Amino acid sequence: MTRIKKLPKLVLSDIDGVWTDGGMYYDQTGNEWKKFNTYDSAGILLCKKLNIPTGIITGENTNIVKNRIQKLKIEYLFQGIQDKLIVVNTLCNKLKISIDDVAYIGDDLNDISVLQAVGISGAPHNSPDYIKNKVQIVTNKSGGEGAFREFIETIFLNNGINIETIFTI
Repeated sequence: MTRIKKLPKLVLSDIDGVWTDGGMYYDQTGNEWKKFNTYDSAGILLCKKLNIPTGIITGENTNIVKNRIQKLKIEYLFQGIQDKLIVVNTLCNKLKISIDDVAYIGDDLNDISVLQAVGISGAPHNSPDYIKNKVQIVTNKSGGEGAFREFIETIFLNNGINIETIFTI
């Protein structure tokens, strides 16, 4: 694992397989369900305390994700995205930041181009090896078990930020 020596100016994430276990659950009436881990919410709160905007980029398009993002007041949501790198580059231009200032965590094939382009990259523990081999941070936690929060905490700790006292900043 590479030591991360800078804070990002923007944190982005995939959702399925990072914030969830990647499973898609359906009941007998066709309703879709996703399980989110509340630990990941703290990752968003940590970013907010340091005024680092956050966003989700996903190939899926569901109200479940929209509702979760609204509840956490995440600044950016992009759903139904085929080419995530285009979205990241567009957002960087809008915010007038370099793609090197972006941290991104993803877990699968559609995340590779972003993982290779950003300044700080991560993947959950249960990602395929060919994904984990392309990133700087591989979390100990699997997707849906708090991997996003661990990714954020790892970046902050590598930059000397005490997670236990961050809420007094």
